[in-house]
Amino acid sequence: MSACAAITFSPCGSTAKTTPPSGREFPRLVIYLDYAATHPMTATALSAYAHAAAVPGNPASIHAAGQAARELLEEGRAALAAALGVHPLTLTALSGGTEADNQVLLSSFPGAGGHLITSSIEHSAVLAPARFLAARGVAVTFLEPDASGQIDPEQLREALRPDTKLVSIHHANNEIGAVQPIAELAEIAHAGGAKFHTDAVQSPGVLPVDLLSWKVDYASFSAHKWGGPLGVGLLYVRRGLDLPPLLLGGGQEKGLRSGTQNAPGLYAAGLSLREAVAAQLQTHAHLRALNDRLTARLSGHANVRANHTPAGSPKVASFTALGADGEALLMNLDFAGVCVSAGSACSAGTMQPSHVLSALGLSDADALATVRLSFGFQTTTGEIDEAASALLRAATASRA
Repeated sequence: MSACAAITFSPCGSTAKTTPPSGREFPRLVIYLDYAATHPMTATALSAYAHAAAVPGNPASIHAAGQAARELLEEGRAALAAALGVHPLTLTALSGGTEADNQVLLSSFPGAGGHLITSSIEHSAVLAPARFLAARGVAVTFLEPDASGQIDPEQLREALRPDTKLVSIHHANNEIGAVQPIAELAEIAHAGGAKFHTDAVQSPGVLPVDLLSWKVDYASFSAHKWGGPLGVGLLYVRRGLDLPPLLLGGGQEKGLRSGTQNAPGLYAAGLSLREAVAAQLQTHAHLRALNDRLTARLSGHANVRANHTPAGSPKVASFTALGADGEALLMNLDFAGVCVSAGSACSAGTMQPSHVLSALGLSDADALATVRLSFGFQTTTGEIDEAASALLRAATASRA
């Protein structure tokens, strides 16, 4: 569940105005700290999208307008491929990370039998299809993390079986920021005869992504996590591999993903990823400073406990307000104009304990009293300081 869920985003620290159908305006001062849920579209992405959206053609049409749209689509794909260091033909455009994860897992197990290995702290876009496969007769092993959220490579080695077809482990966790040793895990999976998939949705523009040196077979990405448009995802499939499609129809995307292609979205995604990757070192340093500053501001308070790992992604921080009511905590932060999440944004509205925090050993009460704050290059130190003070006030008010 996200605080500030009813407010449209405006640049950090400015007055946001939400205009409902009635026409009435609600000015709010917003500190947006939910970049792990979605990164606001950058100026580059907005400009690129507007430019491409002005071209009326369907990329599958052979007339001039269609071919103009096709040119923009492939220019976006080429920019994405260059930013990720892979060949453009290895990238399939689809609707987001959830579809990419489902595509890999479900297509890898078209029938009963076989063995899947994943972890208990994956995003629900991996866990839900894993459980679906388990119900259809696929054996599924869920690796457990240590107290810092790390998956032990030796645990993977011991879990491999002769019938293991796929291992799916994410790169950076979306709730606590733990970063997994993908290259080592992929090597172990391959030694056991299995393919390897990683959900790297939270990584581009913040952490180095090197699909070729990682030697992964599949990888999932989502443009709105780095400042591209919503509804644009990528699936990397190593050259020489094939997956059966989940969607049948016009045969777009080399037959893997039928449906009219989103040329404006892919073009904007490509240009914004190129920009994000070019600035990755500076962004990482900025986010690290923000994360450290927030952690230092809150670490001296006995009733606030950090859950994120200092060695993990600097984009994400997680804090438990011990003894607080979780729903009241989010509401009080919302009233203070601080936009955060309780766990993953995809579980918004459920107010269920986070499966990630439960896997780390937190009680249900503590997991429900936990908030995730996540940062972007636009976040300022002043906003971090205000957010820290607001969190402490909200925690106190939520214990009453």
